[in-house]
Amino acid sequence: MAMEMRLPVARKPLSERLGRDTKKHLVVPGDTITTDTGFMRGHGTYMGEEKLIASVAGSVERVNKLICVKALKTRYIGEVGDIVVGRITEVQQKRWKVETNSRLDSVLLLSSMNLPGGELRRRSAEDELAMRGYLQEGDLISAEVQAVFSDGAVSLHTRSLKYGKLGQGVLVQVSPSLVKRQKTHFHDLPCGASVILGNNGFIWIYPTPEHKEEEAGGFMANLEPVSLADREVISRLRNCIVSLVTQRMMLYDTSILYCYEASLPHQIKDILKPEIMEEIVMETRQRLLEQEG
Repeated sequence: MAMEMRLPVARKPLSERLGRDTKKHLVVPGDTITTDTGFMRGHGTYMGEEKLIASVAGSVERVNKLICVKALKTRYIGEVGDIVVGRITEVQQKRWKVETNSRLDSVLLLSSMNLPGGELRRRSAEDELAMRGYLQEGDLISAEVQAVFSDGAVSLHTRSLKYGKLGQGVLVQVSPSLVKRQKTHFHDLPCGASVILGNNGFIWIYPTPEHKEEEAGGFMANLEPVSLADREVISRLRNCIVSLVTQRMMLYDTSILYCYEASLPHQIKDILKPEIMEEIVMETRQRLLEQEG
C-alpha cells in the first residue's frame, strides 16, 4: 500500500510573495486606533481619554470620517434582507428554531412561509399539526432575514419560491466576515454546480437543477442519485472554498470560479496540500487584481 509522508517546512506568508502591499491595519482589544477627535466612532470601537480604542480584534476600516473594526472571527450578526442557510433544530408551537451561526437561535414562523402549492390563506390548526411534515429537525433551509429583535435574535421568512428546503449537496461553514455582500447570493456557476453564499457563513453547494420546481413551494427536496461528474465538481468547489478561507480571501462568485479554474490541473484530493493551495490561491488573487486594475 502506497503511503505519503510529509514533513513540516517553513513557508513565507502569501502576502510577502505578492507584488502589491496587501497588509491591513490589525488591532487587538485596547489598542489605540487614533487620537484625532475628528473621526466618528463605529462598530468595534469606543472612546476613552479622548482616544478611539478598539474593543475587538480585527482589521481597521475607514469610510470617510467613520472608523470601525471588522472582527476577523465572529458570530453572525443579522441584518434585514440577508440571505442565510440554516438547520432546523426544534419544532415548536407555530414556529421552528433554526441554527444560523448566530449567538441565539433564529425563528421561522409558520405564518412566514409559503404553504405547499403556494396557497395564500390563513394558517389553520391542521397546518400546525402538519408542521413536522413540512420541515423537521435536521433539515437545511435557505431563507431571508425578515426582522432582527432587540436581543439580536433573527426572524426569518421563506415567502419567495427561491427559498425553502434544500435537497442534496454539501454544506461548508466559514466565518461570516469572509462572505462578500452582494445583490444576489444564489449563483449558478458555469462548471455545472450552484452555490448559495449565506451571509451567516453557511455555504451550500449543490448540482444545478435542470428545471425549477416552482409548484412544490420549496418543500420537495430532490433525492435522486447525483452523478459522479456532479459529485466531482461539488467536491472540487468545496476544496477550493476551503483553500480561499485558509488564505483569508473574500468569498463571492468570481473568486470561487477563478479558484476552481486554477485548480483544474490538479487532482481534487491534492488541492488541500499546502503548496498547491498557496499556488491556486495566488493565481486567483492575481487574476482578481488584474480584473480590478
